[in-house]
Amino acid sequence: MWKGFLAGLVVANGFEWFAHKYVLHGVHRPGQSRYSPVPESMRSHWEHHRVVRKTEFSDFGYVEGLDNWRTRNEIASLAVVATVFGLSFYPFSKGMSLAALYGAGNYYYLHRRAHLEPEWAKKKLPWHYDHHMNSNQDANWCVTKPWFDYLLGTRVISSADLQEQNPLGLSLPAPISKKLNRWAEQYFPVKSADASSKMTKNTAKNTVMKQLNTQVME
Repeated sequence: MWKGFLAGLVVANGFEWFAHKYVLHGVHRPGQSRYSPVPESMRSHWEHHRVVRKTEFSDFGYVEGLDNWRTRNEIASLAVVATVFGLSFYPFSKGMSLAALYGAGNYYYLHRRAHLEPEWAKKKLPWHYDHHMNSNQDANWCVTKPWFDYLLGTRVISSADLQEQNPLGLSLPAPISKKLNRWAEQYFPVKSADASSKMTKNTAKNTVMKQLNTQVME
């Protein structure tokens, strides 16, 4: 069962990456607004981005709880995903089914805590802090662990203090982390926001806010 559970965690992380990129952010379309198969979730998510940029990573929606429509939307979406994947996996792998349920609950717990405790997020989920506060918000798609961002080349690090200990996003002994980092540098190198962007901080901030306001109004 534990093998199925571990496999389920990998699948959950991959789905997290995919859903965040293509459902919550939507797909760019020339001359048109972004497309998402679930437009209400995309609207909720871009509003979340707008709030977070204005409040140094905090989101009051999690304080309001179910009184906030974005929180209700997130919980309902996670419940649907957990149910669909949990039932789909159950006939052939109870471990993967359990991982689907755990993954949805863990995602909500970590995402909620991150936006209630920004300093905690910087230390424990630096990749997600980068997702919101970096000049490029179309990167760093993973929330719980940065696995698929490394695999697919979408981990963009804005500063040294937001570099996770290792590509697994786990607290491991230093020698093991060093080996993992060397391996990642060789096969799955991360990108640096400083190296890839020539915008000044003010220009980057204005560009991001313009993008966020556009998405919220659409």
